[in-house]
Amino acid sequence: MKIITTIVITLAVGVLAVGGFAYSGLYDVSASSPDSGIVAWLLSKTSHASIERHAKWVDVPDLADETLALAGISDFDSMCTGCHGAPGRDPEAMGLGLNPPAPDLAESAKEMTAAELFWVTKNGIKMTGMPAWGKTHGDDELWPVIAFLAKLPELDSDAYEAMLVGAAAMGHHADDAPAAAHSHDGQDSEDAGDHAGPADHDQPANHEESGAQPEQHEHGTHEH
Repeated sequence: MKIITTIVITLAVGVLAVGGFAYSGLYDVSASSPDSGIVAWLLSKTSHASIERHAKWVDVPDLADETLALAGISDFDSMCTGCHGAPGRDPEAMGLGLNPPAPDLAESAKEMTAAELFWVTKNGIKMTGMPAWGKTHGDDELWPVIAFLAKLPELDSDAYEAMLVGAAAMGHHADDAPAAAHSHDGQDSEDAGDHAGPADHDQPANHEESGAQPEQHEHGTHEH
């Protein structure tokens, strides 16, 4: 009976101590303050063990299809690079402010299985800034990203950008990809060159010298 009483009292004191610490406001929860070594280790160990355990039930499809990886790079570029960066690119402002910092996915792809990468991508990780993309994306939209991650460790910045250009119009985030924007800008430049040649720029000066009236421009005859 005495042992039981001692255990109950010890537990009660422990609960009161934890509650008191929680309400004290002593713990710094700011993202600018890194966790202590023991807290960082505990959270990291817990996270890795949880991911490994839950990923055991993930059914991995065939990811060897090159078109699947091409579809995934546009989605990766839109969904992941802001926080994780990419070959030749640093994370954006939001990613630089995360605590813990978002990992380099090229390293994660070497250390984690496809099932684990998929589980994290779909379900996210609490209190890290990693969202659960499965809330807004179906499995068939996430597996291409995982297929691309398998190739990510092999890519340098030039290879990444070349692959991104080659994947134009592929993936459900294709319209967000910089490659499409660059291509569009280039086309606009060509069109501008076609419509405005050197003679066009000299035209006002020629009219002014000759006193001739400018030729009326018929918009309906242009092809865009």
